[in-house]
Amino acid sequence: MNDLIENVRIEGKVCVNGEDIYAKSVDLIALRRQVGMVFQRPNPFPMSVFDNVAYGPRIHGRRNRVELQEIVQRSLDAAVLWDEVKDKLSSPAMSLSGGQQQRLCIARLLAVEPDVLLMDEPCSALDPVSTFKIEELMLGLKEKYSILLVTHNMFQASRVSNFTGFFLSGELVEFGKTEELFEKPRDKRTDDYVRGRFG
Repeated sequence: MNDLIENVRIEGKVCVNGEDIYAKSVDLIALRRQVGMVFQRPNPFPMSVFDNVAYGPRIHGRRNRVELQEIVQRSLDAAVLWDEVKDKLSSPAMSLSGGQQQRLCIARLLAVEPDVLLMDEPCSALDPVSTFKIEELMLGLKEKYSILLVTHNMFQASRVSNFTGFFLSGELVEFGKTEELFEKPRDKRTDDYVRGRFG
């Protein structure tokens, strides 16, 4: 996402399917199809519910109306939103509730069938009921997709993740199976954090 921002410095390596995404040979359009992003605040496009979900497939050359309808329904269904919006497909996406908008953004990602979903605190702007729905959705999606979730909510991390990394001041302090990291952390800083001694 930083390729057009001047003076950005990047160190290290990030590989998707064995390929370093920072290599000059990487096709950014193909990469953006492989990796989808959900932000803290829902960011639906200023268009209809249907057009939000159909946007990605259209960009990638899918134009057949019947095929797009199938993609939209499948994606909304996968995002546990179809039953709530099936009669509102032509309504503005902005008319949905915050939790529905966030699930719409997830459906928009699923429509292009990425390999990896990046989620940056996807529940931070949501109420508890919407948060529960997003967490339930993540539990289902992780069966099919690799999900990288950033959260400050330790309880959420313990509920939805298989593996957890604890970062402190930009340093990866500890990484391991979620249950082990929360119950038997190896690093004192991790132990202090999960026990609420700081943070």
